[in-house]
Amino acid sequence: MESLVIAGFVRGLSVRDVEATLAEALGPEAALSKSTVSRICEAIKTEFDTWRTRDLTGLRLDYLFLDGSHFKFHAGSRSEPVLAAWGITTDGSPVLVALSPGSSESHDAWADFLNELLGRGLTEPLLVISDGAPGLIGAAEVVLARSLRQRCLIHRCRNVLAKVPKSAQAEVKAEYWKIFDIDAAPGQKAVDEARRRIARFEQRYESEYPAAVKCLTTEVDSLTVYLRFPKEHWSRIRHSNFIERTFGETRRRVKVIGRLPGERSCLSLVWAVLDRASRGWRGVKHTPATTRLLADLRRQLLEPPVSIAPKPNEEVAIETVTAVA
Repeated sequence: MESLVIAGFVRGLSVRDVEATLAEALGPEAALSKSTVSRICEAIKTEFDTWRTRDLTGLRLDYLFLDGSHFKFHAGSRSEPVLAAWGITTDGSPVLVALSPGSSESHDAWADFLNELLGRGLTEPLLVISDGAPGLIGAAEVVLARSLRQRCLIHRCRNVLAKVPKSAQAEVKAEYWKIFDIDAAPGQKAVDEARRRIARFEQRYESEYPAAVKCLTTEVDSLTVYLRFPKEHWSRIRHSNFIERTFGETRRRVKVIGRLPGERSCLSLVWAVLDRASRGWRGVKHTPATTRLLADLRRQLLEPPVSIAPKPNEEVAIETVTAVA
């Protein structure tokens, strides 16, 4: 019943509309009063407020996905982004991490968002996956400087195809994905193989579609980072697309009213949809080999060994003892 109420509100129905719709669909005995509907919606907002300020100290992520989606929730304003973070934990489980409003997807907005997550106890992930929004990329590179960053392959494919005539897009798309469908062990050899394939792509299309080739070759490093991670995870971590469909459905639902009733209502309703959708998201599977590889990457990136140099006095003492001996 709660899910039906949430779905009704996200589709733009008023309290009265929700009440009438439920009565029509389920019969008079299942009808909810206006006060009951309002109480459910207030409970959702309260639950969201608790969720958005919860302690993240115990949440350890291997993979962090970042994206934003635009909604109208301020009177007289154009659509504004809701910044979202979700991830895959060290045990392979998917989790919705955070939502926050932003006046734009600027560097400052994303930096504030990420700094708040760290301030609430979130540890840096091994890998950040995002689209190519400059503000997001810049903020991630500063705030999560030790994490690697993967550019979403699906978004980049769209960018490449946008620079190719429609008559050739199917061919170029097929060749693009051949670059990244690699049958090799994870690590530098897989990265090198992808680079060789990119070079062949460049050689093949440089004269005919130079803009498309440039779009691909300027992002080689960020497009191939995922190849350093377990092969079993590649299909999940090379793009940020699995939440985009949910965001798209939410945007379509709110079009009927044009604007959500306010910032708090917008966030709580978007959260209610994403929270329920996230329960069906797939995580990743771990094997002893994937666990070892991720542990090695964690030591390299986040827990590097610290060189302990002797203090100046200790050096003198050692020299003196040596001289006496």
